[in-house]
Amino acid sequence: MLFTSAELASWIGGLLWPLTRIGALLSVAPMFSARVLPRRVRAALALALTVAVLPLLPPAPAIEPFSADGVIVLIQQLLIGLFMGLVLRLVFAALETAGQVVATQMGLGFASLVDPVNGGQMPLLSQFYSMFGMLIFLALDGHLVLIRMLVDSFRALPVGTDGLSLVRYRELAEAGVRIFAGALSVGLPAIASLMVVNLAFGVMSRAAPQLNIFAVGLPITLIFGLLILLFSLPALAPEVARMLDEGYRQIAGMLRAGG
Repeated sequence: MLFTSAELASWIGGLLWPLTRIGALLSVAPMFSARVLPRRVRAALALALTVAVLPLLPPAPAIEPFSADGVIVLIQQLLIGLFMGLVLRLVFAALETAGQVVATQMGLGFASLVDPVNGGQMPLLSQFYSMFGMLIFLALDGHLVLIRMLVDSFRALPVGTDGLSLVRYRELAEAGVRIFAGALSVGLPAIASLMVVNLAFGVMSRAAPQLNIFAVGLPITLIFGLLILLFSLPALAPEVARMLDEGYRQIAGMLRAGG
């Protein structure tokens, strides 16, 4: 049985372009982009998702995959996938930043461990906030919501030379501002309380210069910081869920507007 070059090009493009969008999303999306997940597993997952959603996708455009237009289509799919993944990745970057600020106030800025998820060094509290956010993400079926939005994106933004407009990239920056503002509200109780504790130590050092404030201050600051984290933990989960909802709304807005 012989196949024409047009049929082969259609099959290659029909698989390559959705695979590019899905692979780009998995390369930056929370949980899927973890360093502990081998690249081969991530590639196999992207291929499996592509094969699973292919019957649900609109027909691929009649464009030669290795032509100039085919390369443009490939780049557009890459940008769409990266956009969707980065929106949710911003949530976890904001949580890590909040943890780093709180750790510095507690005197734990020097206590860093190698983060197995991102592959770099990170303060302990940043890892705590990041892992807590990941648990909330999984508890709310965030990975399933992300996959569903990925499938919906092929209907709202079908494979073609038309991709995201410049307005969407500006909205991504604005969403990042709102998400980082939410992260500030996550760490604000601990930051404000620890600033009061440090201010009290400053007054004590002026009132009693003979007191070794460095020997006394660090353990007290740590104890106060851990107590503040303990009492603020019940309010952390709703705030993380709200930040994730903000990311979902940003992706849904992109899909409703069709790019």
